[in-house]
Amino acid sequence: MHNLTVATAQFENASGDRAYNLGVIRELSARAARQGAQVVAFHECSITGYTFAQHLSKEELLAVAERIPDGDSIKALGQIAAENDIAILAGLFEKDSQDQLFKAYVCVDKNGLVAKYRKLHPFINPNILPGNEYVVFDLYGWKCGILICYDNNIVENVRATALLGADIIFMPHVTMMTPSTRPGAGFADPALWTNRQSDPTSVRLEFDGLKGRAWLMKWLPARAYDNALYVVFSNPIGMDDDQLKNGCSMMIDPFGDILAECRQLGNDVVTATFTPAKLQQAGGFRYRNARRPDLYRDIIGQEHVSEQKVVWRTDSGSSLT
Repeated sequence: MHNLTVATAQFENASGDRAYNLGVIRELSARAARQGAQVVAFHECSITGYTFAQHLSKEELLAVAERIPDGDSIKALGQIAAENDIAILAGLFEKDSQDQLFKAYVCVDKNGLVAKYRKLHPFINPNILPGNEYVVFDLYGWKCGILICYDNNIVENVRATALLGADIIFMPHVTMMTPSTRPGAGFADPALWTNRQSDPTSVRLEFDGLKGRAWLMKWLPARAYDNALYVVFSNPIGMDDDQLKNGCSMMIDPFGDILAECRQLGNDVVTATFTPAKLQQAGGFRYRNARRPDLYRDIIGQEHVSEQKVVWRTDSGSSLT
């Protein structure tokens, strides 16, 4: 393994407008390549937009979704990857040959599709089915995993991906700025975004507070630290349908330290260099080696019915069965 230069991006996507979103992905991928990145990651459903899907029927969602790897967006990503000699990770809605719908995230390089992952815990639309497997793949000699948004809130998913050999987990999200039972949570006023040029202080205070970044810092670094791996977090900024999102895409090393973070109030991309040595220097490497599965194998593996409740949603899409 050699050092790997990775980029994470944030941008304001357009709901259902794949051509526009791919245009931004093309621009930011080129910028990442100029910064020396070998890989660039974008947020959940960055190709299609995300939150607007809560309003769509199955037929409408099928019109937005694409087949993988034969869809036009995968081909476009391959062209962008070839133009910039960079691997690209991005998300979209997928439909299979039986018109079943999934939330997908792909890695594409100049040779085509490298990996595809389906979200294990979808909820934005009740017609989207959950994926049923972890994915670990090779990228420039590094073992990489993918977990989408809510998947990362179930700690077993992160540990399982790490135990399957992942050195890096790409964690695309559309998150923060939604109501919750957590103190300080809630939607953010879209007017803050509209007025960001004249009043950047107010929007930054909201973005960095308990509705946003301060909540993220309660748990995201721990996922990297506990599992001794690199985390690539990608999140949109600006309006996603009717919800304001705060970006702060970042990369975290196995010590739980932030290596680079998007801080612009707009589209942005940042890069960082991942070094193999940290994977075994970090405390999480020793803790994983000290595990005693005989103590908890039957506890963690016991029968359980998955019940997924998303506080800000009240329809049937908030329960995973």
